[in-house]
Amino acid sequence: MSQVRRVVVDTDTGIDDAHTLLYLAGRPDAEIVAVTSVFGNCVEEDATRNIGYVTRLLELDVPIARGAAEPLAGAAHIAGYVHGKDGLGDRGYDRPLPEVTGETGAELLVRLANEQPGELDLLALGPLTNLGLALRIDPDLFTKYRSVVLMGGSGPYAEPGTLLMIDANINNDPVAARAVFSAPRRELVMVGVNVTAGTILDERAIAALRATDTPRARFASEILEAYLDFYQNEWGRRIIPLHDPLAAGILLDPGFATAWTDGPVNVVSDGFLSRARLMRTVDGLPPAFPYEPAPGTRVITAVDATRFVADFVEVLTR
Repeated sequence: MSQVRRVVVDTDTGIDDAHTLLYLAGRPDAEIVAVTSVFGNCVEEDATRNIGYVTRLLELDVPIARGAAEPLAGAAHIAGYVHGKDGLGDRGYDRPLPEVTGETGAELLVRLANEQPGELDLLALGPLTNLGLALRIDPDLFTKYRSVVLMGGSGPYAEPGTLLMIDANINNDPVAARAVFSAPRRELVMVGVNVTAGTILDERAIAALRATDTPRARFASEILEAYLDFYQNEWGRRIIPLHDPLAAGILLDPGFATAWTDGPVNVVSDGFLSRARLMRTVDGLPPAFPYEPAPGTRVITAVDATRFVADFVEVLTR
């Protein structure tokens, strides 16, 4: 078995975040060591309640800290129309608030990194507000994590005429995202919508999940309905992209990524949306305008989606 990755998860605990926690808990090469909440897929309180629900299901006793309820600037945008109002598809689960550490999410991220430098990986699945706040406490924070892997961003500038899915995690707090991409680090990996949108849990894979009669698989299947409703409206099929799980997969097995580019990432706005982009075109050229220098980020540009989806389904149906 490969070396176990000890992972701190920062999450806005919607449906694919819950799937990610199930996936991490089912992988023998992963250990979830702490979880922090943030607004995004649902309000922060529901994100915390959902962390508690999933960790109880997994019989996982780890520190939980409540994080940011709003971005560093502007108002929070909550994606209840995607994940249900409560973040888990409004299934009516009993979700009491779990016991929390009493620290903020940012404070927990800083404390763990300083107590165990170089030993932990940080997986960010929601808006980057907690990470931005943590960098205000410790500007060298990312040099103390073995790696920081985030689900967000849009990769390099795409082929002209290409439309990308909305990158909610960056758009929900571009100020925090700018701080993250400009901070010193050991390794920062961006798993963006350019690759997650095409990593699809299709009808056959969903049927395999539903055919498995275990508490984890039943839960994973139950919470799918709101997500499937949203993507049926987008694509005309009841299928979903594995946004957050793919980021976890690449953290544990970098071989799921088949192509990447290392370079500076800036957060740019078109007047409507903010996106994190590698400052390169699809042809590898710099953009036709000045950009801010930044430390190199590993930007994933292609993945073995077939192999990852098969692994995801195998882990959740094991």
